[in-house]
Amino acid sequence: MTVPWRLVGVVVLVLAGFGSAWQFQDWRYGRQFAEQARLHGETLNQLATAGAEAQKVEQDKRLALEQRLAASEQTHYRKLSDAQRDQDRLRDRLATADLRLSVLIDAGSASGCDMPKATGAGGVDHAAVRARLDPAHAQRIIAISDEGDRGLIALQACQAYVRALSSADPAHP
Repeated sequence: MTVPWRLVGVVVLVLAGFGSAWQFQDWRYGRQFAEQARLHGETLNQLATAGAEAQKVEQDKRLALEQRLAASEQTHYRKLSDAQRDQDRLRDRLATADLRLSVLIDAGSASGCDMPKATGAGGVDHAAVRARLDPAHAQRIIAISDEGDRGLIALQACQAYVRALSSADPAHP
């Protein structure tokens, strides 16, 4: 049997054409995959950058809030210390008889008492009947007012804290 060389030549050419086309298509897909990989990498870099920026913004917000809260805490601590110091001074003045607390008495109900009707030159009430409080009672009144002052200062501190937190929370304008 004789081999038709022309037919073999045509088959070889056809197979070479297919191989070349296959290689061309493979090259084209490789280029598309490389482009997709590059775009995917750029997208991931953009997402990572955006995430890092968002994290930085949140860290800056948190730091600012912490600084505001620390300043608020210092302010309220100073108010509390000042109130405590003033109360201590007042207690000392009461204990040393440098200061006496008195109350204004209704002139009609005190008619049977031998109380001076006029205050001294430094007094506030003119021609009013006043009664001095026992020093122990005065100390208790000062202690009660001290607790009240501390409670009000603590309430102000709590309110400032809540305002600072709610102003930092975008969900609660």
